[in-house]
Amino acid sequence: MTRALVVLLLLVGTFACKKKEAEPPKPKEAAPVTAGVVADGVRKIPVEASKEGYQPDKIAGKPGEKIVLVFKRTIEGDCLATVKVADGAPVELPMNTPVEVPVTVPQSGELTFVCSMGMFKGTVVADPKG
Repeated sequence: MTRALVVLLLLVGTFACKKKEAEPPKPKEAAPVTAGVVADGVRKIPVEASKEGYQPDKIAGKPGEKIVLVFKRTIEGDCLATVKVADGAPVELPMNTPVEVPVTVPQSGELTFVCSMGMFKGTVVADPKG
């Protein structure tokens, strides 16, 4: 009887001590970035090209607003060494050097920018409240 009680206590202790596996947190969709430095009436928005891709990867603006995306690549490799904005020509991004790319926020929808391999992308989203 004592032996059965000891075995029962060990079993209960084993199962009681196991931590419940936590579910991984669900990623929240980040709100589009609207902040930026205004120079000569044009908003400049810094965009880092890093191992996480483009940060921020979603930028809101008023329809028709002219903005400047200031890309800065902080990771070695070919993929993020070039960015292509919409149908424009590819733009070289030297390491740790800010490169300004002027764009106009579309009247509706979004404008996409991608790395040379298409693995990372970001968007400029038309937001009337922008």
